[in-house]
Formats: sequence, C-alpha cells, structure tokens
Amino acid sequence: MDFSHVTAWIFDLDNTLYPPEAQLFAQIEVRMTAWMMRALDVPQDHANRLRAEYWRLHGTTLAGLMAEHQVDPAAYLADVHDIDFSVLEPDPDLAAAIAALPGRRIIHTNGDAGYARRVLAARALPEDLFDAVYGIEEAGFHPKPDPRAYAPILAASGIDPARAAFFEDDPRNLIVPHDLGMCTVLVGDGRHGPDALTGGVGPHVQHRTHDLTGFLRALV
Repeated sequence: MDFSHVTAWIFDLDNTLYPPEAQLFAQIEVRMTAWMMRALDVPQDHANRLRAEYWRLHGTTLAGLMAEHQVDPAAYLADVHDIDFSVLEPDPDLAAAIAALPGRRIIHTNGDAGYARRVLAARALPEDLFDAVYGIEEAGFHPKPDPRAYAPILAASGIDPARAAFFEDDPRNLIVPHDLGMCTVLVGDGRHGPDALTGGVGPHVQHRTHDLTGFLRALV
C-alpha cells in the first residue's frame, strides 16, 4: 500500500470510527421512524418503507424528507440523534493510530457536527485529534454520495484530492473521492443503511479493511 503521498486523511463517522456492532444507527433508525410517523401522520410500516426508500434514492432519509416534504433539518436532526451514546467504548488505540498519521485529519459525516462530537467524546477520540469536523450542515445539507456534498468540504478545508485518502463504510460514498483522485478505503464489509449491500464493490474501492486501527498503523 502506497500512501506516502497522502497529506490529508478524511474519515466518515458512523460505522467507521466505531464498530457497527455498537448498533448506534439502529437507535437512530428507530427515532427516524417515530419522527416520520408523527410528522407525516403515517403508520409505522409506511414510515419504515419511506425511510429505506429515501435512503436509497437520496443518500440519506433526511435528504428525502427535505426534497419530498420540505422538513426542517435542524429539528429532525436534534430529535433523531437524541440517543444513548454509552454503547460506544473508548478506543485509545484508534486515537493513537490517527494521531500518528502525517498531515491533516478531518471528519466528513452525513450526520450533523454536534452529533459527531458526541460520538468522538464517547469514543475518547479527542476533538483536537482532527483539524475539522464537517457535518451535513457544512455540505449545504447535500449528503454523500451526492457530488455536491464533497465540493464544499474540500473548499473549506483546502485539501488537494490528489493527496488525500478517504475512509468510509458505505461503498457508494467512495465513488466521488475515487473520481477526484483520492485513495479510497472501505471500512467493514460494505453493508450499510436500511438494506444490506450484497456482492462485490466496484473499482472505486481501492482498499478494504475490517481493522481500521491495524490498517492505519501499517501506514506509518
């Protein structure tokens, strides 16, 4: 693996900087469904179907709700991220591996930045470990994999894509980074969101790992 040219390290958050076994997103999905039942006045099965459909078609359920129902993203995010973070365990080994990376380190998540900071705190990943935390707000509420999600983050951070690496658990979200010339790393098995992905992934995934800490240690 040749990452010697990389001077910027971009990390997704959910199921990337914590293991999917924590089931954090399962909590969020329950709250998403409940929120949609209230806001759209639909039964649970309808809300669950819409949640999955909007994720597939729009990248996130929120993007679908904004496009189809003009919802207030701030109120929605505050509600669905009101979850129990105690299921996350501190990970000093991951913190040390990230700290050892040469160059800049940022987070780019489809969640909001406040939620990301609560995840980092629960994982004992100091916020100053990263040069910036960019949430969906900083991307103009355009979620990955929408190409419009990446340009504002690259502009704000001043990162040269040709010298960057992107770490993600959702293969869809690595297509644009790959096309921009980044090194791409799929963390986990590519199963993400309401519907587990099956089969292989495309050439936009250059590297795969189930052990992010070990992978990062091998680069330094």
